[in-house]
Amino acid sequence: MSTPATVSHHPAPTWIGEFVLLAALWGASFMFMRLGASEFGPLPTAGLRVALATVFLWPIMLRQGHYAAFKAHWRPIMFAGVINSAIPFALFSWAVLHIQTGLSSILNATVPLFGALVAWIWLGDRINRLRWAGLALGFVGVALLAWRAPAGTGFKTDSAHWAIGACLLASAFYAIAASFTRRHLTGVPPLATATGSQLGAALGLALPTLWLWPAQMPGPRAWGAVVAIAVLCTGIAYILFFRLIAHTGPSRALAVTFITPVFAVLYGSLFLGETITPWMVGCAAVIVCGTMLSTGLVSMARARAAPVQRT
Repeated sequence: MSTPATVSHHPAPTWIGEFVLLAALWGASFMFMRLGASEFGPLPTAGLRVALATVFLWPIMLRQGHYAAFKAHWRPIMFAGVINSAIPFALFSWAVLHIQTGLSSILNATVPLFGALVAWIWLGDRINRLRWAGLALGFVGVALLAWRAPAGTGFKTDSAHWAIGACLLASAFYAIAASFTRRHLTGVPPLATATGSQLGAALGLALPTLWLWPAQMPGPRAWGAVVAIAVLCTGIAYILFFRLIAHTGPSRALAVTFITPVFAVLYGSLFLGETITPWMVGCAAVIVCGTMLSTGLVSMARARAAPVQRT
């Protein structure tokens, strides 16, 4: 006779702590970007971020013995850094000067939406009806957020709309970079990709950073913010992210995107005095639901939750 398997309760897995820590670090990146860009400017903030992250990650890559892998694939790795770090970091650094950091983090949660769409167009990934419905729902949430949310943020509405567009463009670049990496860098050690991509981004932003360097030297708060975003939110966060992928698989690691805005909104409210509106929360919920559907996380969760039949 077939009966459902007995569900046993196990202690929380050890990766839960790393998962929450990664969400907290990436959530803080938006606040640090605001603090840095307010004195350095957007491009120098992005340039310093990737340069310092390179300095932090390079010795770790060498110690782990991944330099040969980087050397063998340096061209696609460094190009990935331009589209996955240089351009998105610069766009977000400009955007957080014109909208709330919490709002920018919610828009960043659309990366899996764009990722599913880009993978369908470029790599031929199959999208079923449920995932199409998720894409539609997610972009409806974005449209609602862009339509009404900027009016209550304390920024000029016109600038806020441009900033929302910059966040969405940055998210699209993240998605393009993900498919590029999947196409050209599969099998390359993640630490080699992470370190080399930061080097590529640093070289890509070197001239704009020097050209737009502020005439007045930024203060300790701005310097501290840039160092924090480089070491904590980029260097250490990359290591945590790749550990999560190794321990839990890419689908669970991807779910950190849904938790990051919670921390970003909390930091913005506590440290920057930003207002959390019901409209923002509601639109965020719509975007997250659409993203979960579009990435297939809902169907995977159902499959895992289905009782195992034993004879």
